Amino acid sequence: MELTRRKILAIGSGTLALASLSGLPAFASLTDEAIATLTGGAEIGDGGVTLTAPEIAENGNTVPIEVDAPGAVAITIYADGNPVPNVATFNFGPLSASQSASTRIRLAKTQNVVAIAQMQDGSFQMAKANVKVTIGGCGG
Repeated sequence: MELTRRKILAIGSGTLALASLSGLPAFASLTDEAIATLTGGAEIGDGGVTLTAPEIAENGNTVPIEVDAPGAVAITIYADGNPVPNVATFNFGPLSASQSASTRIRLAKTQNVVAIAQMQDGSFQMAKANVKVTIGGCGG
């Protein structure tokens, strides 16, 4: 087989496309692994956590989010499409007036934002929001 420039470009393009497709589930599995590490494999319930995020973010560099979980000891935020899914952790002491936080996060692309709250009794609660990003914030 004779390798021409055209064939090398075709092989390179195919390899690049395959590599980018195989990387998509890796981010989701990174998030699942991080959540399993946080919870120690414990069951996660729905409810008890309110996650407010925009449905569409014009710019992924600054996406405002708010999270509220009455009775929580800690809240951890994950973005399952980012190269590093763990975005932030908020810890609340016994003298905290409320168990809520608001911040701006960076999102690489359209993805789910997940909030996991560890409650005072040791249980875990979860909330999810899908954010559509028009301009990626992580170099995209």
